[in-house]
Amino acid sequence: MYNAKAYSAATATSSLAPATISRRDPLEHDVRIDILFSGICHSDLHTVRNEWKSVMPTTYPCVPGHEIVGRVTVVGSGVTKFKPGDLAAVGCMVDSDRTCRECADGFEQFCPNGVFTYNSPDKHLGGVTYGGYSDSIVVDERFALRVPANLDLAGTAPLLCAGITTYSPMRHWGVSKGKKIGVVGLGGLGHMAVKFAHALGAHVVVFTTSPNKKDDALRLGADEVVVSRQANEMSKHTGSFDFILDAVSADHDIDAYLSLLSRDGTLTLVGAPEKPLAVRAFSLLMGRRSLSGSIIGGIAETQEMLDFCGTHNLTSDVEVIPIQKVNEAYDRLLKSDVKYRFSIDMASIKA
Repeated sequence: MYNAKAYSAATATSSLAPATISRRDPLEHDVRIDILFSGICHSDLHTVRNEWKSVMPTTYPCVPGHEIVGRVTVVGSGVTKFKPGDLAAVGCMVDSDRTCRECADGFEQFCPNGVFTYNSPDKHLGGVTYGGYSDSIVVDERFALRVPANLDLAGTAPLLCAGITTYSPMRHWGVSKGKKIGVVGLGGLGHMAVKFAHALGAHVVVFTTSPNKKDDALRLGADEVVVSRQANEMSKHTGSFDFILDAVSADHDIDAYLSLLSRDGTLTLVGAPEKPLAVRAFSLLMGRRSLSGSIIGGIAETQEMLDFCGTHNLTSDVEVIPIQKVNEAYDRLLKSDVKYRFSIDMASIKA
C-alpha cells in the first residue's frame, strides 16, 4: 500500500479539496498508472453532491473521476498487456465478477457485481474505490485500455465515458453510411455523437434549442441543424430518421422526436432526465418505432472505440484546467459553460 495525492469531497456540500488516499501495491495482474489527464463528467458532480442517493448513495470521502489517461509505471509479474512507459486509460469500471452472463458476453457494464472506478466497494483495501482526481491509480490490466499514440491525451480522457457512451449505441443500432441520424443536444455527449456519426458515414442532423450552436454543429460534422423550438423545422423531418441519439438530461418533449423516426427507427436515451418522460403509445405503435436506453460499453467495445478514434483522429473538444480550478469547473458545468468537456491536467496536483 502507498499514499497518493488526490482531490476529494468530505460531504455532499463541501468543495473538492487536497487529500491523501491509499492505493494498493500492484498485484500479479495489476498495472500502476501515473495519471496525466482526468476528464470531468457530469456524473462526477452528481455523485459528489449525492444527487443519486436513491440509486447510488455516495460514501465519503469521495474521489471522483472515471475518464483517466496516464502512463504505466509498474506492472505485476503476470501482466502481459502493458509494460512500463505505455500509455493506458481507465474508464468507468475497474472490475466485475467475470463469471456472469453479461461478462461472458463482453457487457461488463451490465454485470450485477461490477465495480465502478469510484464510490464502489473496494475488495482490496476496504472502504470504496477512489477515482481519477489523483496522481495515480492501480487497476487490473483487464480493465485498462491501450491509447493510440497519435491522439491528444487531454482530449482522449473524456472518450472513456462521453466517447463510449455515444459510440456504443451507434454501433449496436447499426449507424453507417446511408443512414439518417439525429443527435439531440450539443453538449459533452452530443458533440462526440456528431463526430462519431459523421465518421461512420451517416447523414447527421443536430437538434438544439440554441440557434447560436449551428456553426459549431456544422464544424463538428453535422450536415443539418434543426432548432427544435421551431415546429415547422421539426415537421420537415417527420418519419425520416433511422436512429436518434438523445443526449439531453433536462426535461424535454421526447414525443416530438419519436414522431421523426422512420419505420423500425430507434430513439436511444443516453441522457438521464430527473423526471419520467411522457410517451404516447401511438408514437411507438405507428411505424413499429422503438425507445431504448444505453450506458457506456464493455471493455472490448471501449477498446474498439479508442482504436476507431485513433484511425479517424477523433478526440473530445476540451478546456484543460489545473486541479485547483475543479470547483470552479463544477460551477461552470452547471451553467453549460464549457465547449465541450473539462480535462484536468493532473501534473498540477503536484503544485
